[in-house]
Amino acid sequence: MQHPLYQKAEYLKSAPDLSYCPEDTGFEVAFAGRSNAGKSSALNVITSQKSLARISKTPGRTQMLNFFSCDDEHKLVDLPGYGYAKVNLKVKKAWEAGLSAYIEERQALKGLVLLMDSRMPPTEIDMVMLDWTLNINIPVHVLLTKADKLKKGPAQASLLRLQKQLKESYPHATVQLFSSLKRQGLEQVWQKIDQWMEYERVVKAPKKRH
Repeated sequence: MQHPLYQKAEYLKSAPDLSYCPEDTGFEVAFAGRSNAGKSSALNVITSQKSLARISKTPGRTQMLNFFSCDDEHKLVDLPGYGYAKVNLKVKKAWEAGLSAYIEERQALKGLVLLMDSRMPPTEIDMVMLDWTLNINIPVHVLLTKADKLKKGPAQASLLRLQKQLKESYPHATVQLFSSLKRQGLEQVWQKIDQWMEYERVVKAPKKRH
């Protein structure tokens, strides 16, 4: 199972800040999350590519805005992971400034996929991201990653808890369970990104058994 647009994604460029980004046109969906939340793995599964987003053994190594072009109008953007360690304070501040400017000022940005580990409650910085995106009116879709590592009951409980919290305080956000390993929730996240990208995809209905 592959997506006809996202499987075409190719590395375009990396930018340290907004001034180095590609032309601000078309549709972009960005991916954000803590450095160990499985962002690179999710991007690779969503695009049906094994190494589009480099999976690093050292979380937080990717310190730039990474742009992947699907066609002339549509791009996926891998944002620097937050909650990183082992970078000096000067680099960290510059990094955060570049990330802030992109999210707040980028006209092409249509939505943010926010990755959280399904086995843990949202961290303080996850909640800061939800507050921030609510204030600047950027829609968010949360992927509760590594759902395959939980049994069905605890996974569903994790989903319901966050759904309740989003409904009460963050109406701009939606949430689903996701597993890169099992490709769980892939169709659901494709549908959300399609919506933001204003991309019409013909989905073939399964053949009926006689």
